[in-house]
Amino acid sequence: MPRITNEHLFAGVVVADRDAAAQWYERLFGRPPDLVPNDREAAWRLTDSGWICLYAEGGAATAEASGSAPHTLLVSDLDLFLAGVAARGIVPGPVEAVGPSARQSVITDPDGNRLKVASLEQVPAEGELTAGQE
Repeated sequence: MPRITNEHLFAGVVVADRDAAAQWYERLFGRPPDLVPNDREAAWRLTDSGWICLYAEGGAATAEASGSAPHTLLVSDLDLFLAGVAARGIVPGPVEAVGPSARQSVITDPDGNRLKVASLEQVPAEGELTAGQE
């Protein structure tokens, strides 16, 4: 049987209002969306194959799901990323250590979706456990 190759991952973020959310995420990422396929979606390509995609379907389902996206974005330089975000008017949460090898900050969008932004300070050695993996 042939193996199927996965080429892209779209991490979905449910929002109440696509246009309002797109403006906020445009400030977060410092650029407009890379893809706006319709009036309910907008997406930013963050890596070669990783995307954040806003979804606003409307109705009660959107209202219930809005604010429930728990994603983590790993960046090469957390301080530089957070400085850029702050310069664009978004207040990130405090920076916290995550185990011995990472730091993170949580940024919350107007719908209540939480985006953890983290950077690895050092890559754990093979077989080494970090906090939360025990």
